[in-house]
Amino acid sequence: MQDQEAFRLAFRRLAAGVSVVTALGPDGAPVGFTATSLASLAADPPMATFNMARAASSWHAVEQTEHVLVHIMGARNRAAAHTMSLDAQLRFRGPHWAPGPLGIPQLRDVPAWMLGRVIGRYPVEESAVVVVRIEDGGLGEPDQPLLYHERDYWRPGDRID
Repeated sequence: MQDQEAFRLAFRRLAAGVSVVTALGPDGAPVGFTATSLASLAADPPMATFNMARAASSWHAVEQTEHVLVHIMGARNRAAAHTMSLDAQLRFRGPHWAPGPLGIPQLRDVPAWMLGRVIGRYPVEESAVVVVRIEDGGLGEPDQPLLYHERDYWRPGDRID
């Protein structure tokens, strides 16, 4: 890749699963963001990773918190995933969430959620890789995956409008 725009275009062509990470800020306010970087790190013990920009509005909270909730989003959660990608002041307006374990914001009606203890934050340039050890979780009703591809939300085989 010769330039950043080509790099961005290349990764827009990689479909990625959609998740939402939530936490409590140092002031107790809910924070969260939509992510496409969630990955399983290990099954025993259960660990996962996600990446985020250290300039992101949620970074300050993730940098200081001990726990996060990771939500696996399904096709039925498209609106909530979009809401959680908006301006930070708009992310927790509406009935799509309620206080969950440890008071952390928990999104409603997701296919799966996991409570993770942050065990590592690894700065890389202007971003960070965050590692969590999964301590709890739950399964909701199954759903088709929610994918992010070419700057839009999809489910396998169909575009979601």
